Amino acid sequence: MRTFKMGGIHPQEYKLSAGIKIQDADLPRQAVIPLGHYLGIPSNAVIAKGDTIKVGQLIGQAGGHVSANVHSSVSGIVNRIEGAFDASGYKVPSVFIDVEGDEWLESIDRTREVKRECTLTPAGIIKKITESGIVGLGGATFPTHVKLTPPPGKKAEVLIVNGVECEPYLTCDHQLMLEKGEEILVGVTILMKAIDVNRAVIGIENNKKDAIALMQRLAKTFEGIQVVPLQVQYPQGGEKQLVDAILGRQVPSGALPIEVGAVVQNVATAFAVYEAVQKNKPLFERVITITGKSMAHHGNYRARIGTPLISVVEQAGGIPEDTGKIVAGGPMMGRALSNLDIAVAKGTSGVLFIPTVESARKQMQNCIRCTKCVVVCPMGLEPYLLMTQSERSMWKEMENERIMDCIECGCCSFTCPSNRPLLDYLRLGKTTVNKIIRNRHARK
Repeated sequence: MRTFKMGGIHPQEYKLSAGIKIQDADLPRQAVIPLGHYLGIPSNAVIAKGDTIKVGQLIGQAGGHVSANVHSSVSGIVNRIEGAFDASGYKVPSVFIDVEGDEWLESIDRTREVKRECTLTPAGIIKKITESGIVGLGGATFPTHVKLTPPPGKKAEVLIVNGVECEPYLTCDHQLMLEKGEEILVGVTILMKAIDVNRAVIGIENNKKDAIALMQRLAKTFEGIQVVPLQVQYPQGGEKQLVDAILGRQVPSGALPIEVGAVVQNVATAFAVYEAVQKNKPLFERVITITGKSMAHHGNYRARIGTPLISVVEQAGGIPEDTGKIVAGGPMMGRALSNLDIAVAKGTSGVLFIPTVESARKQMQNCIRCTKCVVVCPMGLEPYLLMTQSERSMWKEMENERIMDCIECGCCSFTCPSNRPLLDYLRLGKTTVNKIIRNRHARK
């Protein structure tokens, strides 16, 4: 069975919410909708305090090419526009809306009928995706329209669709495939048309046999789409790892999948594309997983962007008493949260509650040069060396050692017998080096 060739691990999965149907999260009393994303330039507010807003209305205009429009997920009155903390711990410009009812723009098609035929041209599809504020929903939130417009001289040969969901605990993509498989496939055909390819491959790890069977059956009625089971191996959801697993092609250091003829999109992104193009529905809600070994009710929730996480968690039974750490996302790549007052964003995949017994870090020991971190690194890096360089602020050396290739998967920390916080130091180094590179380019 296919998988990527370099590195990787197989942590315990704990897919506790697998098979639990998606339910709608309750509407909040006040939505806090971020105008910024994890990647790209924040959007600019096009509304003001006191304005009356409807669901689906544009409230933030993209601030540049690598940016995305933002739409209201609720109806009500704009209370204020100011900074609010996000999962990264930084304040981002946000729109606070006091919720009144649930009035949607009339232009949004809310019927359940699946519309398969897309009459838009490739340019029209990309324009619609741009207007709808769609970003990658697999984690990085890179604006989708940018991926669909390769640089001059580059041509896509195949669309790869990521249905891997290799993070332990998370099940939102899995359940979305089970419930919205046909819509996802229509979205895939729309993306194929947008980039002018006649072949698409959907990769799904073999621990989701029900999703594989369903998507393979549905794909028989769609030309050019293949569903491929993949060996369970983390971090197979990484773009370069998925390209390797499906095509056997290696994306060069510092390059993107388009260098080897591939464009990669997440299954949830494909569904969002379907809703935008076929239903005229901007991206203002997404499915998230609320889970943890001690949760009263594990679940997959369709939550409006801007809903405070605490609101969804209370709907799932509240914070478990034995919680030692709260993580936004999965345990491998997620980020610890100090509280649940932050809002659901486009990049929010879930909330994980880790018991105190499991959350405490073990005492760090000296590196024993076992090279386990090197063996499991899917990018061929030397994490032990990069950590040392980060500790010593050796930023130039870190850049030379390809720190920017790090995908922050956490395989190195997971496998280290000396309990060294490798990922923490690699993230610090990567962030610092990235700032240095940007400043260097800005001076040119």
